[in-house]
Amino acid sequence: MSAFSPAELDYLRTERLLGRLATIDSSGQPHVVPVGWRYNPELDTIDIGGRDFARTRKFRNVRANPKVAFVVDDVLPPWQPRCVQIRGEAEALEAVSPSDGGEPAPIIRITPATVVSWGLDR
Repeated sequence: MSAFSPAELDYLRTERLLGRLATIDSSGQPHVVPVGWRYNPELDTIDIGGRDFARTRKFRNVRANPKVAFVVDDVLPPWQPRCVQIRGEAEALEAVSPSDGGEPAPIIRITPATVVSWGLDR
């Protein structure tokens, strides 16, 4: 059983939406950055990657503290916000083979503990 509702899964499978990942730095302060991501249906996780990813602050932050929040949102005209917010634990993985058969690469994998959404019925 998925952590996501059918409406949330439909939204997460729509056109490429930018996500925002919040991690916690070594001083306990939040660090929020826009990221590329994909829903992993085999594991029911959110997988986040990027260029030179293992050297990023967000990757180091997850290694030190796995608590994260992740938001995907947009606004339909005239003013209809939609959002999926995911809170959970993340893993900083050094080398994961992508489903398209490409070279293994570092990713952050989020396992949802709490999912909250709004505006998806539009």
